[in-house]
Amino acid sequence: MIRSELLQVLAKEHPALRAEDVDRAVDTFFEEIADALASGGRAELRGCGAFSTRQRDARKGRNPRTGEAVDVPEKRVPYFKPGKDMRTRLNMN
Repeated sequence: MIRSELLQVLAKEHPALRAEDVDRAVDTFFEEIADALASGGRAELRGCGAFSTRQRDARKGRNPRTGEAVDVPEKRVPYFKPGKDMRTRLNMN
């Protein structure tokens, strides 16, 4: 599902809201998650999962075009751990 599809579903399920309000709510939702991760915290959505960050160490990479070795600095990357309810739902047969 892409963002525009999410907006359509939410607008359909909540006809009392204007499209701009739905758009603003989705923006706020994702901004708050990003802000929590940027400040070193985590965002947990019960029944869905938890967003957090993980540290990646510095390493030697390779430029795919030239094959030349490149230094890749350490960095934090986003990580999502699905909750038990989501894992159960995904594995239902």
